[in-house]
Order: sequence, then structure tokens, then C-alpha cells
Amino acid sequence: MTDSIPKKPLKKGSLVFVDRENYIKSIEALASDDDLPNYVFEGPGEILSVKEEYAQVRWRRPVPDVWLKLDQLKEYTQ
Repeated sequence: MTDSIPKKPLKKGSLVFVDRENYIKSIEALASDDDLPNYVFEGPGEILSVKEEYAQVRWRRPVPDVWLKLDQLKEYTQ
């Protein structure tokens, strides 16, 4: 039997990147710039805070922090 390993929930301190497919389908994408920078899709960004279904993400660049839905983020692994 192969039981799937449960997915760890994203939390403060998690390293993440934006899942392009989930983001493009979202209502947030309609309200944002069409051309997001590649670094958000490549990662890593660090979750600074989680409130309900949103996470505040800081990128390792001199840019402002952003709030994104947790279902649009995936855990970053090298």
C-alpha cells in the first residue's frame, strides 16, 4: 500500500512560490497587472504572516510585501 504523505500546511516562515496556473485562474489576477515578474513564480518568497486564507509574502528583492491566497502558493523546494 502506498499512502500519500499529507501535505504540510503553509505557515509563517515557509518558503513559497506562486503557482502560475492557480494564480492565472483567480479573481485576484483580474485585478492585478497582467505581467507579473518571473521571480514570484520561481521563488523563494517567505511567508511573514497568515490571516484566514491569505499570506503576506516577502520576496528576496527590494520590492513591497504582497498578500496572496494560500491556494495560489506552493512550498519552495530546491
